Amino acid sequence: MPRSDPLRIGVLGGTFDPPHFGHLAAGLEVRHRLELSVVLLVVANDPWQKTAVHPVTPAAVRLEMVAAAVQDLDGLEASALEIDRGGESYMADTLQELRAQHPGAELLMVVGSDIAPRLDTWKRPAELRELAATVVVDRAGRVGGRPGADWPCVVVEAPGLDISSCDIRSRFAAGGPVEALVPAAVVEVVRSGGLYGCGR
Repeated sequence: MPRSDPLRIGVLGGTFDPPHFGHLAAGLEVRHRLELSVVLLVVANDPWQKTAVHPVTPAAVRLEMVAAAVQDLDGLEASALEIDRGGESYMADTLQELRAQHPGAELLMVVGSDIAPRLDTWKRPAELRELAATVVVDRAGRVGGRPGADWPCVVVEAPGLDISSCDIRSRFAAGGPVEALVPAAVVEVVRSGGLYGCGR
């Protein structure tokens, strides 16, 4: 992030296992439409709602993939904030930390429309609403879910890329084509590290 505080910071948190073109399209579209200074792709250290269900790639490796994915994209940055903090990852803690680091900035929490209806299940939802405006990303041509009626949000329509990290992991394991789904730099990290069953 630039040394001077950006006036408007988008915060797109996620597991990013792996990051794909859908994540990048959402970040770029939100930055453009809402005239944000930067969108941080915040890599969850321990995405507690997922690790309770299935194994997740180590955080440092997921951060490496996100950094590779955004390296040539102006206005998108990989953030290790939750990894550096350690433990389970809660967006309320992340927003508090960003508020302390950048007291003059406006924070905007970016979520997909698939996530939006479940925001009330996140830790300390009242703090989320207080610390940041909520941006819900719809896929083009589809109206997705929304938070509850007491949860204001701005809706941004992004390119309709129907991509799933789960499907990408399966494709890597099966040796299927992935180049249209993830950046080449991410493919290199996955294959060089033997992630997702590559080379088995």
